[in-house]
Amino acid sequence: MAIRADAAKNHDELFPRQRSELQKTDPELIEIFDNWAFGDVIADSPMDVRTRLLMQLGAIIACHATREYRVMLGAALEVGVTPVEIKEVVYQAVPYLGMARVYDFLDITNQVLVERGVALPLPPQSTTTVETRLDKGMEAQRRLFGDGIDRLYAESPKDQLHIQRYLTAHCFGDHYTRAGLDLAKRELLTFSMLAALGGCEPQLAAHVVANLAVGNDRKTLVATVSQLLPFIGYPLTLNALKMINQGATQ
Repeated sequence: MAIRADAAKNHDELFPRQRSELQKTDPELIEIFDNWAFGDVIADSPMDVRTRLLMQLGAIIACHATREYRVMLGAALEVGVTPVEIKEVVYQAVPYLGMARVYDFLDITNQVLVERGVALPLPPQSTTTVETRLDKGMEAQRRLFGDGIDRLYAESPKDQLHIQRYLTAHCFGDHYTRAGLDLAKRELLTFSMLAALGGCEPQLAAHVVANLAVGNDRKTLVATVSQLLPFIGYPLTLNALKMINQGATQ
């Protein structure tokens, strides 16, 4: 077996100056993987390369794969993903994956950006204030989930209402309203991270509906999961497809 021309071309677009050590130690595996991940998957599920890399970076964070993240971060910068976009992926991961899981990736991102001469901190992207974050978060939630948000507040036990407020003000008010990524890309990114994280199918199902609400149709969701497959494996991929099939129609 050899690496096909189409797979080699797609690989070299991301890694023009790299020769993997695995090509020396495990050439058979690299041939199988590259033909699949950079050949079959890209051909069967077209997606613009910048969006593909953003979603893969989010999924790789969810997998807590620091070495792979560094490699794919370099690829993302190679194809024109901006430092602001990359930072927004990392920031968006905090409310969904937790700072304990995300901290290493923030550190890696800062290291790579500084190595490439990017001045930190980057320009601020926040669009809310302490006074507006709750209201703006509620606006974002209603756009994604409709009036079901009011029902969540009404049905929440009183000793858990603070969690609902955190979701509104912090997750959606502090994060979803930021510049750097539009709402549709943020919602697709959340879907990608939840799919890669696993074990949170109820939330994944809800975000299928939210993606549809902002224009990410079934075709987009299936393409996204297909592009994540080489990094997250078949079980998580099949779980995500099940949620898509339950929530999205042709």
